[in-house]
Amino acid sequence: MTRPPLVRLAVPTLVAALAAATACRRHDAEAPAADSTKTRRGGALVASVRNEIRSFNRLAARDSTSALVAALNHAKLVQIDPVTQELEPRLAESWTMSPDLRHATLTLRKDVQFSDGQPFTADDVVFTFDAAYDEKAGGAIGDALRVAGRKLTVTATDAHTVDITFPQPFAPGVLLLDNLPILPRHKLAAALKAGEFAGAWGLSTPVSEIAGLGPFVLTRYVPGQRVVLERNPHYFRKAPDGGPLPYLDRITIETIPDQNTELLRLEAGQLDVPASEIAPEAYATVKRAADAGRVRLVDLGVGYNAGALWFNLKPGAFAADPRASWLQSDKLRRAISFAVDRQAFADSVFLGAAVPIYGPETSANKEWYWPEVPKTPFDPAQSKQLLASLGLTDRNGDGTLEDVRSQPVRFTLLTQKGRPELERGGIVIRDALKKIGITVDLVTVDANAVIQGFLSGQYEAVYFSVDKTSFDPALNPDFWFSFGTAHVWNMQQPSPATAWEQQIDQLMGRQAEAADVADRRRLYNEVQKIFAEHLPMIYFAAPRVYLATSSRLVNARPAVTRPQVLWAADMLAVRQ
Repeated sequence: MTRPPLVRLAVPTLVAALAAATACRRHDAEAPAADSTKTRRGGALVASVRNEIRSFNRLAARDSTSALVAALNHAKLVQIDPVTQELEPRLAESWTMSPDLRHATLTLRKDVQFSDGQPFTADDVVFTFDAAYDEKAGGAIGDALRVAGRKLTVTATDAHTVDITFPQPFAPGVLLLDNLPILPRHKLAAALKAGEFAGAWGLSTPVSEIAGLGPFVLTRYVPGQRVVLERNPHYFRKAPDGGPLPYLDRITIETIPDQNTELLRLEAGQLDVPASEIAPEAYATVKRAADAGRVRLVDLGVGYNAGALWFNLKPGAFAADPRASWLQSDKLRRAISFAVDRQAFADSVFLGAAVPIYGPETSANKEWYWPEVPKTPFDPAQSKQLLASLGLTDRNGDGTLEDVRSQPVRFTLLTQKGRPELERGGIVIRDALKKIGITVDLVTVDANAVIQGFLSGQYEAVYFSVDKTSFDPALNPDFWFSFGTAHVWNMQQPSPATAWEQQIDQLMGRQAEAADVADRRRLYNEVQKIFAEHLPMIYFAAPRVYLATSSRLVNARPAVTRPQVLWAADMLAVRQ
């Protein structure tokens, strides 16, 4: 099938179009909770993802597709509603927190069963924590379940009561449990005991062997094409009238790497929920389809996550490379931050549908965003001064900087192909640095190759989006702490490699245990200040999030964070 070309608008035209759309936006993101007396049960929904799933074992896989499938197949003890940011009960029907913020007691729902009919008990909770902390599994979730780098102590006092002891006072309390899908002990205990948990539930596992507590159960997997899930007849949640959930009979997740193809299928009625927000260049096409009633278009505001540039800062990564003296320097990163015009970046990369940012938090995080975070304005002259202080100057007058050995200043930048905003972002960075004499070799590869590149430490620089998993910074220890597995510029440090990372570790530890919200905010602002001074990750712009879904989708409550719609899949329905 020949794809019709997407209409590209000049930046001022698109900005005007977006402003008009925002003024009369649909309010689907604010839809009320489902009324089961009016919502029809049955039917199927088709969703899409850009990348192939890597594992059916969420505790051993970091990719977004594995996380999405796990969210449909499994359930949590509690869940943070990403629209209201309020904590809601799930497998735990109630809980208490001690005054010293060190102990939590959870009361579990009774008569809950896994999808294979086996009973759910407190032993499954204890087992899941043990599995999450299994070092051989790779720590995909385990780091996010630690406080100041230390494990929680989890015990089952009876079949339906779990006691949790935090290693120190922890202000977010049971909010931390939103990170953990509960797995079946009866299915996976043998693998954990044998030290083989990391390989359990790989993609070669028959889907009939996988059981969960979520609204859907895996029934089919076609490598490179699709994952099919059908309603879990044992699902514990009920609709407002007491009837069963989920409403849907089936969800099919298709792998569609290309957004043009994705949008064609959406308009043709072959797709209900695209992988993620629409790209800016597709806005005009989707807006016309929405005006014609073929799709629904939702403006969710400024996004919570954004792409960033970072360098490999692992000590010794470039030990044999004479560039090491400047490639890992704070001054290089500050020079790059000065060299990129953030407003021009927003206009070029997102066609104006973005706002400049200077750190990992955006205005979408209303509780923890700090508008006074130190900023590096667009200042090429200041950039060149910083580079000169590193001995990087144009020694032969050819417009390219050379180091003290008279070798050209250049590095390789890795980003994901097939993601227009990442590809364009890489190009804008490359072109901006060329103007100050730095040569950037831009290399685009698929998402899994980018992830494997920085996980293995085999890279120089990356431009990519590392999504934070929670609005509360204390719930992102894997990103902030030097020992974290999402501390991407230098992961899993045995001890802080720099004085400023040690300082952030200490501040985040204090921030997490402070009972007073004002104290927590003050400490986190200090963390953001240190981050802005050393720029281990350089942020340029946060996009506005526009989401398109099929017009037959019912009860959707889109959130600014991913997965924007499927986070509440048990409440979704379709018009039949």
